[in-house]
Parts: sequence; C-alpha cells; structure tokens
Amino acid sequence: MVNMLNYDVIVIGAGHAGIEAAIASARMGCSVALITMEKKAIGRMSCNPAIGGSAKGHIVHEIDALGGIMGLIADRTGIQFRTLNKSKGPSVWAGRCQSDRKLYSEEAGEVVFGTQNLDVIEDSVNEAFEENKKIVGVKTEKGKEINCKALIVASGTFLNGVMYTGTDPKIGGRFGERAAIGLTKSFLDMGFVADRLKTGTPPRLKKNSIDFSVLEEQPGDENPQPFSHRTDIKNFPVLPQVSCHLTYTDEHVHKILEKGFDRSPMFKGLITGVGPRYCPSIEDKIVRFADKPRHQLFLEPEGLDSDLIYLNGFSSSLPEEIQFEAVRAIQGLENIEMARPGYAVEYDYFPPYQVDLTLETKLIKGLYFAGQINGTSGYEEAAGQGLVAGINATLKIQGREEFVLKRSEAYIGVLIDDLVGKSTDEPYRMFTSRAEHRLILRQDNAERRLVKFGYDFGLVSKELYNEFKKSEELMIQGIDFASNLRISPKNINGFLASQNSSVIGNGETISKLVKRPELKLKNILETLDKSRFPLVEPLLNNEELLQKLEIELKYEGYIKRQYELVEKMEKLENTKIPLNYDYHNLNTISVEAREKLAKVQPRSIGQASRISGVSPADISILTVYLKN
Repeated sequence: MVNMLNYDVIVIGAGHAGIEAAIASARMGCSVALITMEKKAIGRMSCNPAIGGSAKGHIVHEIDALGGIMGLIADRTGIQFRTLNKSKGPSVWAGRCQSDRKLYSEEAGEVVFGTQNLDVIEDSVNEAFEENKKIVGVKTEKGKEINCKALIVASGTFLNGVMYTGTDPKIGGRFGERAAIGLTKSFLDMGFVADRLKTGTPPRLKKNSIDFSVLEEQPGDENPQPFSHRTDIKNFPVLPQVSCHLTYTDEHVHKILEKGFDRSPMFKGLITGVGPRYCPSIEDKIVRFADKPRHQLFLEPEGLDSDLIYLNGFSSSLPEEIQFEAVRAIQGLENIEMARPGYAVEYDYFPPYQVDLTLETKLIKGLYFAGQINGTSGYEEAAGQGLVAGINATLKIQGREEFVLKRSEAYIGVLIDDLVGKSTDEPYRMFTSRAEHRLILRQDNAERRLVKFGYDFGLVSKELYNEFKKSEELMIQGIDFASNLRISPKNINGFLASQNSSVIGNGETISKLVKRPELKLKNILETLDKSRFPLVEPLLNNEELLQKLEIELKYEGYIKRQYELVEKMEKLENTKIPLNYDYHNLNTISVEAREKLAKVQPRSIGQASRISGVSPADISILTVYLKN
C-alpha cells in the first residue's frame, strides 16, 4: 500500500547543503521533509574534518549572518581554530577550524531534530515528478509518494556514485554508504543535461603509529575567534584544543606511487569525470608538477576521542598496497598503520547553467539544485547554496519576492553568479581572487552586509538583530568621532615618537593617524582623556568592534573606490534582459555569443558581460538592441 504524504518543501540529502536548506525553510514557516538514507549521517563530513579556510571562511560568516547554522555548529565542535593569511590584508583573513568529525555530525543532527516543522525521513528518492513543467512530488525506495510545492536536491556525491581504490569499482557515494540510483534518470527524462565529476579522499591513519616527534607542529591561535555571532565568546572555545602536524613527500615516495600508475583508475580511463583542479590527488600532483621534489602534507586529527588521522594532501585512488608502501616512506610515518585507504568517487552532476540565480532550475519550476549537484566542491560552498535554495523555495511558496545576492554583497553571490553565468566542467572551489570586490566582502563585515536579510526572513532573532543595531550605531559613532576629532601635537607627539612614527606640526584626525601602518587604533584611543571623550571607553571595551572600526578607517580610501566601482557596475546590473529573450535573431553578434547567451539566459547586461565567450563588442550591440 502506497503511503501518501504532503509537504511544502522536500529536501533530498542531509549533508551541508541539505541541512541548511531544510532548517531555513522550516524556520521560515514551511512544512519540510528532509530525506536521507541514514539519519545518523546528518551533517557527516565526507572528506577532511574542517570548516572554513581561504574564502571558505568568508562564506561561513555569511551563512551565519543570514541565519544559517554552519558557523554555530563549527564553533561548538571545533578542536582547533586558526585565522589564515594574517600577514596579509584584512580582505583575505579567513577563519578555519579543525572539527571533531563525530561531534559535528551529532550536533548537526540535534539541530535538525530540534527544528519545528521539519520531519526527517530515512529513505532514498528514486523518482521525481512534474506536471506542466512544475515539480509536484517524489517517490521513494520504500514506496512512499510524497507531494510537495518545492523540491531541493542536495545529493552530494551520491547520484550514481562509484568509488575506486585501484581498478576495482564499488557502487557507493561515500565509504560504507550506498549510492542513490534512479533520480538522475528522472531529471534526464525531464530534459536536463547531466555529466560526471570526481573527487577523492586520502587514507586514514592510526594516531598511535605516528612519530610526532619528527613532525612540524601547527598549533591553533592563542586567542581563537568564533565563526558565529551567536557563540558566547566568554565560553569559547567549547572543546579542548589540539595541534595539527606537517610532513612532506619526497622523490622516493613519488617513485613508489608511480609503480601503481598502471592500476590507476584515473590514468586508465575508468574514471571519466573531471577532478578538482585545486585539490588534486597525490598521483595527479606528481604528474602535473613533475618539477616539484616534494609536496606538503597535513596530519589532521579526526576528533578528541578518535584514533584516526586525516592525511590532508594525499588523496588517492591508487591500489591499497601502493598507498600503504608510499605512506610508510614519509617522514614520521615509517611504522604507520593504515585504518583504511584513500579512494576516489565519481558521481553525477547537472551543469549549473541549468539553474537560475535563485538556484531554481530554469526548466522545472519549484525544483532547486544545491551543492555538489551544481558542480561545486567543499562543505562551505554547498551550505551557502543550500541556504539560498531553502530561502528562495520558501519565498516562492509564500508569494514573496525572490532573494538574489549580488557579487558586491557576498561571496555567496559571487559563487552562484559564477556557476550560473560561467557554468563549470570541473569541481568549482571558491577563492578570494574570484571576487572583484573582495575588499568590501571581508569576513569581519559579513554581519553588516547580510544580517538585515536574515532578520527579514525570520532566520535571525529580534534580540540578535537589536544587538547588531546597537553595535552598528556604535560603529557609526566611532567612524564619525575618528574622522572629526583633531588631536593636537602636544597631546600625541610623545606617543608618536614612542612608536617610531613621525611627529606632527598641526592637529591631525584619528582617522588620518590610524592609516599609518605602524599605529593601532586602540593605542591612539588610549592616549585620549576618557572623561572628555565618553565614547572612548565603550570602544576600547569592545575588541571585536574596535578591529572592525580600525579596518574601515585604515582602508577608507580603498573601500571608497571599491564602492564607486560597484556603483558604476550597478548600471549594467540594472539593465534587465527580458526572460527567454531570443538571441538567435541577433545576427550582428558572434555565433558563440548567441549560443552562450541562449544557454545561460542572463537576467541583466551585467550578468551577460561575465559569460565566457561574450565579448565587450557583443555586449555593446546587445545593449543597443535592448534600448530599441
């Protein structure tokens, strides 16, 4: 007998994209079914047990500002926190935490099961159904037919997943877990185009078989900073903190690995999907970078109570015995016990030109793709997409205006715009270099940029929003104070001399003084009389706000120019292109441009200008046609 169920939103997959989508939709008032093959696998980290990193840390802060949960879970389960790139400018500072893999998944499960309006169904979806180009429901492996108004597919690496260690393939989407079979066919029957991608994971090593005494220790920050503005800094970090360690391959290790190339599924053509360019397998590294005598490896603990170490930088699909021999040739790992070998997984994805900027598919209304199904790699990129998909699915059901983040508003906006406009034929990873406005997309100002949206959607509480407004008011007062108060030479020159900074002959504003690289805002404010300037004390007592204020003042000129550039670009973004515009009649633009524009169906001239293969001349002609 078929069980009939009805939900507003169905989310397929309970990884990082799925849980953000499901929780956002449920908290915004929709009834949600989150379908996963294994309830215990909610939020499970398939690859390295870490959150954040270069550019990825920015996305985590943005997710948090919008009301998502990734940053909060990371803060509760992190066992090492570091801010990367501190020697560089603040636009590339990025938080990263080593997570306890088991605790992260458990915490994610607790949040999911504690969310109202959200049911978790342990099953697998085999078919999806549409009527008149609108999604209407799914059928599961256990025979359930579930109706819905919106379907969000966040299937990760599970769609027709095949795992390889050597030339012996195994059906599965992750170690010890089944693949999802049948769903791809449903979408192909609807008219979608699918392809294959590949990702990989390294061996897991037993901690007690490693000689840590010869490895380079990499501790966390002395003063670690959380991802979430909801985390109580007084009780942070929550868990004991541990170190990671560094070691390296060498030419001897490379020779051992080369012995297995004749049994490499990648080199023998068994794997047809393209792998991640910026996180290649170790065998790919030694072929592509043959001139490099060694490669850096990070030994990352999987948890406080785990005896497993993740060998970051050594992803491999070579035969198990080759991996074992090569690992034992690495310094510190000579007596290693390998808990399990690395493997590659090949899976289906749908080239992302088929989704719109809301992540709703262009072909079927009410159907949303989020995460690796769109060709991305990384937990953070997936979670950002899941959150946007969940918000938009709900807004559409509720008859509210769609939510699209601009490239000048968020890294998430850059990510989605890149996916839709440029598509991808390899796993997409976010980098700060992809964001042309990165100076105004810093992780320290994510809340200033995005919390208003999270509050409007009901994902950020009124209490937190009021706290933000108080902080923002103090920030504005601080900028005004620093820009207008002139400090006399007699009151500041002694301090300047002590800092080996040039003394001044006339009064100077704090704003101008703090632009000197050798001066810190905190030290300048400490020279002022607190009884005369009552704003000084609350600024000095708020270390986080003080750092944000200093960045705004130090880089004021650069930030202003960035906003001026954004304003110029807005003219292109505001020049809209009608939906389903017929580009084939534009004979005066190149054939390639016509094909690309018809494929992507950009919303604006700005989006059209970023499509690979569309030249400035093509854009000029298109603009003229639109005006006419």
